[in-house]
Amino acid sequence: MLAFRDVTKIYKPSDQAAVTAVDGVTMTVDRGEFVAVLGRSGSGKTTLLSLAAGLTRPTRGAVLFEGVDPWTLPDRERSLLRNQRTGFVFQFPSLLPALTALENVVLPTTFGPRGQSGRARERGEELLARVGLGDRRAALPRQLSAGQQQRVVIARALVNEPEILLADEATTGLDEQSEAEIMALIREIHGHGGLTVVLVTHARHLVTQGARVVEMANGRLSSAEEPADPP
Repeated sequence: MLAFRDVTKIYKPSDQAAVTAVDGVTMTVDRGEFVAVLGRSGSGKTTLLSLAAGLTRPTRGAVLFEGVDPWTLPDRERSLLRNQRTGFVFQFPSLLPALTALENVVLPTTFGPRGQSGRARERGEELLARVGLGDRRAALPRQLSAGQQQRVVIARALVNEPEILLADEATTGLDEQSEAEIMALIREIHGHGGLTVVLVTHARHLVTQGARVVEMANGRLSSAEEPADPP
C-alpha cells in the first residue's frame, strides 16, 4: 500500500548547516498492516510520517501510495488524496478552540467533494460515540481532558473513512491511564476495521501485539522485527 524507495529528506536552513532528517529509507507497508516505527527524539520518525502523508516532499527518492507518487499529481489531486484516503493524528493538540468536538471531527469533510452534509454530521456523531465521547459532542476543546481531546483527534482522522491512519506520537503528554486507553483505541480501530496503521513512538512499551516494529536512528532504519502473534 505504501512504499518508500530510497527516500532522503534534507533540510537546508538559510543560516545553518544542512540536516539530513531521513537518509536513504526503503520500506513497504502492506494493506491492513500495523507498523510501529520506534526511535529516539530526533531520529527522523516524524519526518518519515510526514513524507508518508504527502505533507513533505522528498529531497531524493519517492514515496508511493498504491504505486502512485503524490508529488507527480496536480495540487488538487494531491490534496484530495491526503484528505480522502489518509488520516493523520498529530503529535501535539490540533483542535480548533472555537469549534465543538463534533465540529472539529467533521471539519475535514468540508474540504472534500462530499461537503458538510447531514451524513457527515451523522458519521461524526457515530465516531464520537465509538471513541467514548458521544455525550460530549457539544463540548469545546478547553472543556475536555487531554485524553478526551486526543480521542476527538482520532475521530477526526477517521471521518473521511481513510485507508491508512498515520499517528505521530499519539500519546504525548498523556497520563498513564489515558495513554493506555488511546493505544487500546488504536488497536481496536486496526483490528475491527482492517485499517492500515503506521504509528511512530519513542516508547517501546506502547508497541502493540501484532505490530511489525521498525527501528529508526539518525534518519535510517536500523532494524525490523516481524509482528508478534496476538495473545
